[in-house]
Amino acid sequence: MKKRFACLHFVREIRNSLGGVVSTVVDLCQSMSARGHQITLMTCDGRDTPAHWSNATGQWPRVLEVSHSRLTRLLLNRAALDRCRDLAGEIDVAHLHTPWELGNYQLSSLLRRQGVPYIITVHGMLDHYTMAQKALKKRTFLALGGRRLFRRATTVHFTAQSEMDQALNYVPGVDRSYVESCALDLTPYRDLPGTEPAHRAFPQIERAVPTLLFLSRVHPKKRVESLLHAAAILQQAGRRYQVLIAGPGDPQYVSHLKSLAGELGIGKCTLFLGMVQGIEKRSLYQLADAFVLPTHQENFGLVLPEAMACGVPVITTRGTDIWRELQSGGATIVDGSPQSIADAVIAVTGDPEKRRTLGQQGQEFVHRWLDADRVAASYENMYFDAIRRGIPPFDGKPATLKGEVLAAR
Repeated sequence: MKKRFACLHFVREIRNSLGGVVSTVVDLCQSMSARGHQITLMTCDGRDTPAHWSNATGQWPRVLEVSHSRLTRLLLNRAALDRCRDLAGEIDVAHLHTPWELGNYQLSSLLRRQGVPYIITVHGMLDHYTMAQKALKKRTFLALGGRRLFRRATTVHFTAQSEMDQALNYVPGVDRSYVESCALDLTPYRDLPGTEPAHRAFPQIERAVPTLLFLSRVHPKKRVESLLHAAAILQQAGRRYQVLIAGPGDPQYVSHLKSLAGELGIGKCTLFLGMVQGIEKRSLYQLADAFVLPTHQENFGLVLPEAMACGVPVITTRGTDIWRELQSGGATIVDGSPQSIADAVIAVTGDPEKRRTLGQQGQEFVHRWLDADRVAASYENMYFDAIRRGIPPFDGKPATLKGEVLAAR
């Protein structure tokens, strides 16, 4: 087995506003490229590709922009498929991301015909909560051919054990599963900027008021309403907190949340900051007394380890697939109800010494758990193993699901 491999990744759009999947893929591509592997990232929209990747003096991934079909943006056009076919002789393995991306089904068939093994990463899109949304549509899609993407995959990759336990109830992959956390680049979190950049960017943030931070895509599944109700409970109990809501969201939904904050009597101490990135984001984490994400469902939830890496105590729910890992690092896990959040906020922030201890514990845990060398070596093992095993046999028969395995026992 050679010491270096060539890998093709496909993500339809590289846009920061799309959230965790894009960040995860970008960090993984950069990590593997830095270790000497030949990485190509194929996309139909590379607008938010890291600028330094174009630096000829560095060893960075190559970005290949292709076009989607004129009929629908969800499918690749003939020229894109021809380009991928031309690349097949140069790559050892391909890595496809998410189960609902129609371009992945085009590529999986092409790769199989060209004898190239591929890995599919689920990215939390087969969790029970997610599968319950538009359930009939998703189950019909899987039944009519969606599972083929998984039957043909050499490896089915999950970022947490809890994610795998849920997903394998819907798709095959019992015998080809691999669990490894996201390759989160923690380099920017080793030299933190302090709170001043956030105060300069957002002068409306009060300095002397305890602060609760929500930073993520502002979406109904994140249960922001629970945080607002919790803040109202705390205020009624004589404990005033400033609530910061940072992240992009549908304007109509954000407007609804602003109205709710006003109705709850916390409108003046609830600030909606929009999307925050870079130094300002890390500074905002440091500014917070607690980071609260009362989500219904989250795969890896990159903001959670990011917050811990900045030394802020984390409060979240079992809706995130990594809740067990986070809890072992000092995060507080609640049921997501407003009262449970309010109780956790008091427990975490009421004692300054406890808050500092939890922050330090989380910081040390994240840097140990997501150590770049350990995670990168694990991904290398996954890629080399997929190359060694090649494409799996496929006779057109349904593969065994986890539930069927358990029933057989």
